[in-house]
Amino acid sequence: MQKDIVESCYFPQPAEKVWEYLTKAELIEAWLGKTDFLPILHQRFQIASPTGNNSECEVLEIKPERLLSFSWQKDSAHDHQPFRSIVTWILVPQEEGTELQLVHTGFVSDEDMISHTAGWNACLKLLSDLLDVNQ
Repeated sequence: MQKDIVESCYFPQPAEKVWEYLTKAELIEAWLGKTDFLPILHQRFQIASPTGNNSECEVLEIKPERLLSFSWQKDSAHDHQPFRSIVTWILVPQEEGTELQLVHTGFVSDEDMISHTAGWNACLKLLSDLLDVNQ
C-alpha cells in the first residue's frame, strides 16, 4: 500500500521569497541540507543528509513561483534498499503571504513515511524560522 505525506504551511512572505528558499542551493542548504540543486528540468542533484543517507534527486517539473517537483531516492530505513519517491512543492499566493504545500508520495513502508514526516516537520520549522529572520 502506497503512503503519502501531505503538509501545508503558511508564510507571511510573498511566493517569490519562499520560492528562493526552494530553488537557490545556498538557501536550501540552510534548512534542508547541502545540495548541488539547479532549477532546471531533468537536472540531477543530491541533498546531503546529516545522517549520511544522501538523497539522489532529479527535477521532474518546475513552474516558477508555483510548483517544483523532483524525484527523491535514498535507502529505506526498513530494509536498506533504495526506494524512489516524489517530492512536490506547491506555492499558493495568499492575500498577505504564501501557503506552501508539500506532497511526498511513493512510500512503501510505514517506517520510511514516519521518519520522513518527522524530518519534513523539522525542516519546515527551520524554513519558517529562516524566512522570519530574513524578511
